[in-house]
Amino acid sequence: MPVSQMRKAIARRLSESKFQAPHFYLTMEINMDNAMAAREAINKISPAKVSFNDMVIKACAMALRQHPDVNSSWRGDVIRYNQHIHIGSAVAVEEGLIVPVIRFADQKSFSQIAAEAKSLADKAKNKKLQPNDYAGNTFTVSNLGMMGIEEFTAIINSPTPRSSP
Repeated sequence: MPVSQMRKAIARRLSESKFQAPHFYLTMEINMDNAMAAREAINKISPAKVSFNDMVIKACAMALRQHPDVNSSWRGDVIRYNQHIHIGSAVAVEEGLIVPVIRFADQKSFSQIAAEAKSLADKAKNKKLQPNDYAGNTFTVSNLGMMGIEEFTAIINSPTPRSSP
């Protein structure tokens, strides 16, 4: 079956990344009881429904702020340390996978992240994303929990340069 240009690009970029970027894998189990209670309380007052994925995006952004060395990428003979925290959130679309970016995620509230993530996911599914919407992430979150997946090993999505600041 012929594949779309998007699937070709995904396969090429992930294959390149698997061999060019250092990968390491860690697994841990997290008790989400407090997060479940917090999400319920937040959603009672939030203008946008906050998902667990939104909470993970915010937690990653805050962890990157606390540990800025992790907010970096391998560039062959140098490491690029990013000053800003832009979290990519993987979205499955018919043609494959795309990673829209929530910029300055560390500075946003749960409800701001929820509204932006929903808007970007809707744009992705309706093929309305602009290149600037999916370039420039410094960290990526990919979530398969809603499909009953308990653990998976992702390949690093190498950073795509952003066309404008």
